[in-house]
Amino acid sequence: MSELTENYQSRVGALRREKTRNRLIESALVVFAEKGPDAPSIDDFIAAAGVARGTFYNYFRTPAELLSAVAGESSDEVLAVVDPLVQTFDDPAQRVVVGSRLYMGMAARYPLWGAFITRVGTRRGSRGRLLDEYLTRDLEMAIAKGRFHVGHVTIARDMALGSIMYGIETLLSHEAPAEYVENAMFALLRAFGVDEEEAHHMAWAPLPECPELSGVIFRPASEA
Repeated sequence: MSELTENYQSRVGALRREKTRNRLIESALVVFAEKGPDAPSIDDFIAAAGVARGTFYNYFRTPAELLSAVAGESSDEVLAVVDPLVQTFDDPAQRVVVGSRLYMGMAARYPLWGAFITRVGTRRGSRGRLLDEYLTRDLEMAIAKGRFHVGHVTIARDMALGSIMYGIETLLSHEAPAEYVENAMFALLRAFGVDEEEAHHMAWAPLPECPELSGVIFRPASEA
């Protein structure tokens, strides 16, 4: 077999694997939307995707692992919409606040997606690729410019992620106090060393409007 043939077959095989994985992800969205994040079994997923049980295990070991993949990829989809809005602000401290508020607001707007996020917690793979990348980018800038006073960007990132991820869970519990997100951002900014007046101004500043998202996981709260 020639090298050219081997390369061609390798590319075809990779595309086939990617297509099958995408079919599992897309089918999982429908199943999770119908049954919720906790109820489905492997049989539900293989039936929806039209694949064999063995094929499922080639990609995911458990429904929880599939849930994590769906949560991560959908998180990246949200951030692909949120980050261009964030980048309209020059101040990195304001970027952190705006991005966090918009991300949490999307979870309230699309509670099915928010439920995915709360089920998988703060594990790196389940929060997607972009959340860490974008949040760390702005935190590094804020620290470098003296806007935030934190010893290390990793500490700042974990503090921000805790506020975001656990904040979403509180929002969806319907037990959140009034102006919960704004107060959470105010507390985070104060922890980062921002003075009280400026922290209050940034936490309650008007936000840009996010465009609507589509797909079964992004059903508005009124339809969920």
